[in-house]
Parts: sequence; structure tokens; C-alpha cells
Amino acid sequence: MPKKTAASLNANRSSLSHKVRYALRNPGRVVPYVRRSARDLKLRLTHRDHVDYYRAVMASDAARNPRAAVGTPSEEHWLALGRMQFDYLVEHGLRPGHRVLDIGCGNLRAGWWLIDHLDTGGYYGIDISPDILIAAKDVLAERGLQDKLPHMTLTHDLTFSFLPEGHFDVVHAHSVFSHSPIGVIDECLAHVGRILAPDGFFDFTYDRTEGTEHHVLREDFYYRTETLVGLAERHGLSARFMRDWEERPHGQSKIRVTARS
Repeated sequence: MPKKTAASLNANRSSLSHKVRYALRNPGRVVPYVRRSARDLKLRLTHRDHVDYYRAVMASDAARNPRAAVGTPSEEHWLALGRMQFDYLVEHGLRPGHRVLDIGCGNLRAGWWLIDHLDTGGYYGIDISPDILIAAKDVLAERGLQDKLPHMTLTHDLTFSFLPEGHFDVVHAHSVFSHSPIGVIDECLAHVGRILAPDGFFDFTYDRTEGTEHHVLREDFYYRTETLVGLAERHGLSARFMRDWEERPHGQSKIRVTARS
């Protein structure tokens, strides 16, 4: 994963100058970006709602390669990134008896590690993509974890209206807010406190910028830490930047949200 440098944290990837410099440094990525841009234009016209838009993106990516659809095209990378997420949660107190909600569970990149670790029925995954949930079921069978009876549910929003109050010890969202406009994040933070257990926490990753907040196409969003911390606090939650996550080989940053004591 690329190291977070001052230059990368202040870069505006949506600017023409940045795109030109990037293209000159990475000529092999120009054609894939042009293809993404063409797809973005088509999907913007046919899917005005962001969730519908990104569901179509996932359908397109998953049709080619379910591993690549969650950003890890190789099996080795897929396993390593899932294990990194799992190890971090265990180091922060995740126990087998806990109940975990995995937002944007994808094809169980981290989920299968969590399912294996948790007691039967302790894992609940949600995703907006039916295509990636089908891939998740395949992973569950491949890993022989059917007896753990995990829940996996398709959703269209992050209001969690179908989930019980105070139920989850850990809520986890990896590479979800990095693909979400601020309204989706606000919706999640407005409702996640209701489903957190009294001592529970919600960890989410995001693409961090220390410059101008921006997005590339409608797929990749970059936020300042203070924006997301402030948003959580406006919903009566405490939020803090997780500095120990920065030591991990991952390009995104992490914030932890808890109920105010």
C-alpha cells in the first residue's frame, strides 16, 4: 500500500493538473481510467441515486472478478488485507462472544476471519450489492463455515431499521465511506448509535485528505478527519482518529466512534 505522505494527503485527485501528472507517471493506467470514466458517465445518467449507482459499479466489477471488485485482485492480497482487518479488531478486544455488524461485507474478505472467530450466529454482514453477496456465499462454503450460521443481508440504506437496539459490540465498515458521499455517511452516523451495545464501538476507514475535500468520478471520496469527527459529534457520538491503524500497510485511515459516556 502507498505510504501516506504530505504530498499524497494534500493532493486533489480531481484536478486536471493532478490527472495529467499521474498519467505521465503511470501511462499504463490511462486506458483503464478512461474506461472507468465512460462507465461513470453512463451510470450517472441511468442511476441518479448514489446507492443505485454504486450497486451498478459493483455488478460490473464483480462480473469480471469478485476479488478485484473489493479492491484486491490477487488471492494473496485478498487474504492479507482481510487478515489485517481481523487482527486489528482482535488486538482491540474482539472476543468470540461478541456480536459484529460488518457494513459493506463484500465477499467476506475480512468476514470469513470474523465468522470463524465468533460464536455461532455472532456475525451479521450487510451490503448493497446482490452480486457480491452471492460471491460471499461461495466464500462461506469454500471455507467450510456454514455451521457458524452467519447472517448476510442486502440493504439499500444505512438506517439499520431492521436491526435491534443496543445489539452489536463491534460495527465495522472497511472501504465503505471511501466510496460514499457525505449524505450516506451522515445517515449512517445518525443511526449507528442506536444499534451499538453500551460499550460497543464503530470502526470505519476513509480516504483522508488534509487539503480540499473532493471525489474522483462518483467512486472515490476524500474527506478531512475533522469533517467526519464533527459529523459524528453532531449526532451525539464520540469519535477519534486511530493513530495505531496508520502503522498498518494500508492507504486509508480509520476513525472509531463510540457512544458518549
